Amino acid sequence: MKLFLKTSIIALITVFCHASWGQAIQDDEISVLNQFQDAPNSGERFDIFFNSMDRYNVNSAYDWLDTIKIYLSNSQTTNDSIALGQYKMMQAQIYNDLGDYDKSIALAKELYAAKDSMNRTSIKIVLDVLDDNYANLQLYDKQIEIRKEKREIGITENVAFYDIYSNLGLHRKARNQYIMEVKPTIADNDSYGLAEYHSKVGNYLRLDNSAPTAMSELKKAKAYLDVFINDISKEKTEQQLFDADLLKAEIEGNIGKCHVLLGEYEEAIPLLESSIEVLKSSPSNGHQSEVIENTLNLADANLQLEQFRDAKKSLDIEFDNINALQDIKRNSLLAAFYDRVENYQNAATYYKRNERIKDSLNQKQSSLIKQQLVTIVANEDLENSQRLIDEQKRINELARSEMKAKDERINLVFISLIFTLLGFAGLVYAYLKSIKNQRLIAEQKHIIENALVEKDSLLKEIHHRVKNNLQMVSSLLSLQTKNTRSKSAIEALEEGKSRVKAMALIHQKLYQNDDLSVIEMQGYIESLINSVQSVYKKGGHNISITIDAEGTELDIDRAIPFGLILNELVSNSFKYAFPENDENGKIYIHLRKNGEQGYFEYTDNGVGLPEDTEERTHSSMGIRLMNRLVNQLQSKLNIDKAGEGVRFWFNFS
Repeated sequence: MKLFLKTSIIALITVFCHASWGQAIQDDEISVLNQFQDAPNSGERFDIFFNSMDRYNVNSAYDWLDTIKIYLSNSQTTNDSIALGQYKMMQAQIYNDLGDYDKSIALAKELYAAKDSMNRTSIKIVLDVLDDNYANLQLYDKQIEIRKEKREIGITENVAFYDIYSNLGLHRKARNQYIMEVKPTIADNDSYGLAEYHSKVGNYLRLDNSAPTAMSELKKAKAYLDVFINDISKEKTEQQLFDADLLKAEIEGNIGKCHVLLGEYEEAIPLLESSIEVLKSSPSNGHQSEVIENTLNLADANLQLEQFRDAKKSLDIEFDNINALQDIKRNSLLAAFYDRVENYQNAATYYKRNERIKDSLNQKQSSLIKQQLVTIVANEDLENSQRLIDEQKRINELARSEMKAKDERINLVFISLIFTLLGFAGLVYAYLKSIKNQRLIAEQKHIIENALVEKDSLLKEIHHRVKNNLQMVSSLLSLQTKNTRSKSAIEALEEGKSRVKAMALIHQKLYQNDDLSVIEMQGYIESLINSVQSVYKKGGHNISITIDAEGTELDIDRAIPFGLILNELVSNSFKYAFPENDENGKIYIHLRKNGEQGYFEYTDNGVGLPEDTEERTHSSMGIRLMNRLVNQLQSKLNIDKAGEGVRFWFNFS
């Protein structure tokens, strides 16, 4: 009976809290905590908690902590050990997010003691929480032990130290190890991986006070990230886009900090502000620390520009989990602010506060940590070196044994071998030379293949940018059309817009193709006709269009004039060929290319050309344009207006 009452009370409290929080949430933003509470079981709640991009979007970490405590109590009451472990993992992560690292470590250690009953995903989460807690507490020896544990149980293959080196101020060593370990693992076409790589290298350079070089690396990172974001050929998940936004904000924030180091304060401010705004949405402690750093640099930039109100606004923000070095920097900026506004009493207060903080930092303990870390890393390097030495010894011993046996065999057959020694030496020399040549050929082939891949990638990017620029021109023509009242001017702008779209389609087809040298014309003609129909919304939709160009491919030098010619012909058919009714309208397009010779024919069954076609040839821009384009194809445009409709044709090479 008591158990039933206790369970009922907990359930009522849960429902009440759910209702209260639900009323407080705005309609335009979905609360992850509400989704968490609506989940039917602990397993789904576990997935929502650890897979959500921004679990604190509406509710704070304290709201989450209160809710999870209720579920934890309920699990204890029902003796659900699996749910109990899952809720404790969530608690450990929340304590880590709140900066209560001791509680987080205690919970994570308790969970890891029962690792035999945990799956691989849960073990990784617990070890990651411990790793992050030890990093924040500067217990780097413990952090390395956790990373070794990850390697031993197969979660990671290598133990990385570069972030620990950086935390100790050894930024150059961190950069060198990061380049050595990470660069070989990134593919040439992995634009997001390259963006992360150059961002990290640039940040290590910035921390090492190499701001100009850091700026160059960070701009490379931003360029690679732009390629990733703008690559429409690859679908991206919501999580990938969220991560890309965070990485972009991180890069822009670091570029802004480089501007501050270089004294370029006006350039720094907008970058730091936009970075802070985006990084606030991340639940990661690393990003929250970046928010603090960016805010302090923003205050510094405003202070240098004597924008005292904006500087003080940034310095008055109260941050959780601000570390001692950040606190010292904040106090220094506050003291400088009060110096500038001639409030010397407050300035002195912050100078004294900094002195107290510095005195409280135990330098001996810091030195001990560094010494302990260096010893551990040295031991790790020694272990790796010893393994290499032992392996080399084994290989050398094997080689000696084989050589000894070979010497014995050589002695036995020395007389017979002496007669063939010169010939054998010649064969060995030729063989070694052949291997060397093959190796050189393979290396050159690899270099050429990489160069071709890079060239194709650059060409696709160029065609993509040209297409985007042509689309921008088309948009500008559309805007001009809306601001123009003259009917003839509007028609001229629409025609120009249609021609620009025809050229843009060529470049779109090129960067979508694997082969950048030719365009498959059947698909291009279909896309072009759809584009023209979108311009002439009131006509052309009931016309029967037959396209006979299957298997025909043209290079870009022929495809562009051909596309413009076809654009003129289809536009004229839509506008003039069927003035009364286009239900029985027919258009036939024929294109063939056999070897060096090609043939094009276009017919419609409309009203045909007017009687004064010959006179209008010299005044009509469309016909003059087609004649010039056909001349580019080294041919002559033929027009047949006898019979029903009209027929255009020409041969080309």
